[in-house]
Amino acid sequence: MYEISTRKKIVDSNLFEKGIILSQLQRVGNTKMRVLGIESSCDETGIALYDTDKGLLAHALFSQVAMHAEYGGVVPELASRDHVRKTLPLIDQVLADAQLQRNDIDAVAYTAGPGLVGALLVGCAIGRSLAWALNIPAIAINHMEGHLLSPLLEDNSPNFPFVSLLVSGGHTLLVEVRGIGQYQLLGESIDDAVGEAFDKTAKMLGLDYPGGPVLAALAEKGIADSYKFPRPMTNRPGLDFSFSGLKTFAMNTWRDSTQTEQDKANIALAFQTAAIETLAIKCKRALKETQLSTLVVAGGVSANKALRQRLSAMPTIDVYYPRPEFCSDNGAMIAFAGAMRSANLQQQKSSFSARPRWPLDELGPP
Repeated sequence: MYEISTRKKIVDSNLFEKGIILSQLQRVGNTKMRVLGIESSCDETGIALYDTDKGLLAHALFSQVAMHAEYGGVVPELASRDHVRKTLPLIDQVLADAQLQRNDIDAVAYTAGPGLVGALLVGCAIGRSLAWALNIPAIAINHMEGHLLSPLLEDNSPNFPFVSLLVSGGHTLLVEVRGIGQYQLLGESIDDAVGEAFDKTAKMLGLDYPGGPVLAALAEKGIADSYKFPRPMTNRPGLDFSFSGLKTFAMNTWRDSTQTEQDKANIALAFQTAAIETLAIKCKRALKETQLSTLVVAGGVSANKALRQRLSAMPTIDVYYPRPEFCSDNGAMIAFAGAMRSANLQQQKSSFSARPRWPLDELGPP
């Protein structure tokens, strides 16, 4: 637990001691709100401003890919320090783009987990401090809920209930969604997340960082059916995933090949096809089990074109995705999730915490 300094008095200190600022609740009573979103869970700093009346007003993103590429992966300490440098300038940029001032914000939503603890603490500290200084509510958001709700930012958005497939570098989840905060976990990866398996396979093939998108691009040059890869855990009941063995299968296939550029492309295609087919099989099972016909796909891997083509080709279901720029980590999904959770804010305390692990099914309705 990290305490925010109370040396600078914004309102009467007795109100802070009670853990609540009365004027915050008065402002939240209005249906119209402008929510500033701060995303800093890993290697991208995302800021956005969402208006419950007008929708998304402005957003900005800074990616640390170039900085981490030298190391072949995210370096947590470097990520945290870069969030410190970039968050406030991006907030100013988003406000300028929306032609608004800081005192036009009605609430601040920030990612409190899951993610890298140092990176999360930057967003938590800035979000809570800014909200305190402006005398407005601060809303701690679960990163995966942000991804889950991101397709609702689109004009053509799904209605509840639906099944959500959350696919990223750190998570592979199937969730039954009945409403905001009404989440039942149906299945998850027992080892590597699908995005992690993409990245590790790409690194094994000697591809550039970040590996997942590079492997997907290389797969377009592969020859179909050159290799047959397994579909892990599809020959048994259940909705859990396992991609570690598929990654190992790709490694062994590469080792036993002649290791030409065409071999590399063929293996990339075979790996991607197997991973996507595995996801499709489990999604079909989840929809049948829940008796639902709407599938929502979100997270970084949801930008994969082959995955979208495969899932959209499934008969008798409707599939929804966020726009490609909102598939990876971004501030818009955090601002939107904050707006959805602003209807019933809890009492505000003068402390905050980051949760590197925060299961989605621990959340409740707003």
